[in-house]
Amino acid sequence: MNKILNEKITEAFSAVLPITVIVLLVSVILVPMPAGTILMFMGGSALLIIGMGFFTLGADMAMMPMGEGIGIQLTRIPILALILGISFVMGLVITIAEPDLQVLALQVPSIQPSMVLILTVGLGVGFFLMIAILRILFKIRLSVLLLIFYVITFIVAFFAPDNFKPVAFDSGGVTTGPITVPFILALGVGVASIRSDKHSQDDSFGLVALCSIGPILAVLLLGIFYNPSGADVASNTVPAVVTSRDVVTIFAFQFPHYFEDVLKALAAIIIFFLVFQLIARRFKRHQIVRIVVGFLYTLIGLVVFLTGVNVGFIPVGHLLGSELAASPIKWILVPLSMVIGYFIVDAEPAVHVLNKQVEEISSGAITQKVMKRGLAVGMALALAITMVRILLGIPIMWILIPGYAFALILTFFVPKIFTGIAFDSGGVCSGPMTSTFLLPLAMGTCEGAGGNLMIDAFGIVAMVAMTPLIVIQGMGLIYGRKLKTSAKKTEEEIQKIRTDKAEEIILFEEESWYA
Repeated sequence: MNKILNEKITEAFSAVLPITVIVLLVSVILVPMPAGTILMFMGGSALLIIGMGFFTLGADMAMMPMGEGIGIQLTRIPILALILGISFVMGLVITIAEPDLQVLALQVPSIQPSMVLILTVGLGVGFFLMIAILRILFKIRLSVLLLIFYVITFIVAFFAPDNFKPVAFDSGGVTTGPITVPFILALGVGVASIRSDKHSQDDSFGLVALCSIGPILAVLLLGIFYNPSGADVASNTVPAVVTSRDVVTIFAFQFPHYFEDVLKALAAIIIFFLVFQLIARRFKRHQIVRIVVGFLYTLIGLVVFLTGVNVGFIPVGHLLGSELAASPIKWILVPLSMVIGYFIVDAEPAVHVLNKQVEEISSGAITQKVMKRGLAVGMALALAITMVRILLGIPIMWILIPGYAFALILTFFVPKIFTGIAFDSGGVCSGPMTSTFLLPLAMGTCEGAGGNLMIDAFGIVAMVAMTPLIVIQGMGLIYGRKLKTSAKKTEEEIQKIRTDKAEEIILFEEESWYA
């Protein structure tokens, strides 16, 4: 076990190192920072590496097998209404447990209590998880459902307040974080595994995609009926740190807070798992022990990870954005954010879970390396578009409507498996690194540029969730063409072999006749 943990931490170090080096170089060359702030960032990076290592190991041991087992057992229930009811409760529970959602809720203090926003998002995920399960069971094409529900979403968005639309679309991304993604991805594999048709593996993806629509639609409806005309955002201030003791004190003070949050989140899932196990008797004793140990690793990993990124990354992201946006070289934010985006996606815990599952389901045809590059390009494009939008004050719907329209059109031309992977990856990319570093970066940029925080700063999560849809499906088009070319080449080779054999037979018969 120690060997596997060391491997996970080494992988996390490789993922976090590039973004750490980039921020340190920027702090030296472009935005000089206090030594205390840099020390906080370095401490946050160290905790992030350790946390990612423990979390990815815990997800492999607990969240993935538990989700897959529940998915398989769920399909054996003879009553459809009961399947849907359990799916709804699962969606609601794991969403309320998602730390990313709590971060977003705290950024919008005008909606009080914050549980109003959290419950609204949870209801949206629960409802659409039911739809996602029905899609797999009844073999409904994902692209058709995505087209229908996104059209409905954009129609509802037309009636929602302008200052609430970015928050609504951001909520669709933050709900699919490190707790939700491993469970939902594995649940899809479990439900699809009971089917023996050729499209069952393709349909195992898409649950995250549909569950990302629910929160957007639910929060847009909340904006219409709740009418938050005074919507405002929380301010991100850089803590006053002078000595190394100050840094340690801040981390130590925040650690119990995140421990309590994560413990509550995992407790809800553990209770659900225990009730399920008592009723279904799905898992053997050694499997339960492994899952319990996995939960412990997940708890340690998420607490350490969230403490690191929230304490060490939020102040640095906000400071970078505000200082550069207020300077004469503010447009350097565009290429700089692209570089940050390209490397930061590898530091998202849920991305590793998705990439691993894609490689396993596709039997190695779609490798983790290919997925990693595709998601990195998508993230880089998302941050470039976001910075241009903030600096120029472009309305978010001018980008989201054509972007999603193009992505939805592509769904009818790419292999089915790429549609599910692409729309799942959109939610997976927008995890805790987005909400705790990139969102503060966008807020700081907006403040420095003198923009409207509610309209301009929010929406970065939506951009991060949108661009992978296009990039991954673009990869699907290339993959599909290669398959067709390979199949055509194989057919030509077979035809050539047949022709050569026929000529040999004719030649042999002629020689026999003359003999």
